Amino acid sequence: MLTGVVLLVVFATKVLQGAWLAVLAMAVLYAVMRGIGRYYARVEAELFVDDDERPAPPARVHAVVLVARVNRPVLRALALASALRPDTVEAVSAAGEAGAVEQLRVDWLRHHLPVPLRVLDAPYHDIGEPLVEHIAGLGGEDRAVVTVFLPEYVVARWWQNLLHNQSALRLKARLLQQPGVVVIDVPYHLGRRERGWLGASPPVGSARVAG
Repeated sequence: MLTGVVLLVVFATKVLQGAWLAVLAMAVLYAVMRGIGRYYARVEAELFVDDDERPAPPARVHAVVLVARVNRPVLRALALASALRPDTVEAVSAAGEAGAVEQLRVDWLRHHLPVPLRVLDAPYHDIGEPLVEHIAGLGGEDRAVVTVFLPEYVVARWWQNLLHNQSALRLKARLLQQPGVVVIDVPYHLGRRERGWLGASPPVGSARVAG
């Protein structure tokens, strides 16, 4: 209240002096600061923990590893997803070029990867839409969580980021808008020849391809 009175007094004084632009700027700044304050108050109220609230584990956890091709970052993501022992785990790719899809299937079987591979149709070459729809569908159950493992390159130079991860970042932004979806970045440091979590292939016949 006092702040508003002071603002009115300053406004009247400055208008009489012809400094209305400065007064207008002050009024705009005041309105912006009030708006920011109300926004933070709403966020704080939404995040407040009631006395009777407790952590509740999800009823089911579905793990999804996003795959474009078989490489070391993907193997690392598969290893991490399996190690966390979710209720279900699958690798998912969206169909792009026919040759690339067929090569992915061949490589999956050749490496005897134990996680089932699902290839989704991608009309109009929009790989993001079918992936988001499939993942959102998995989380339709009550208190189910879908954990998406996203292989990501870590580079040594800032400009190299422009050459990698762009599609993954756009897809990640869309997935984070989906309720019940958790995105886990699985970093792979380029140039360091990382071999952690890589081992011998499992027995022949363990690989599965669907879709």
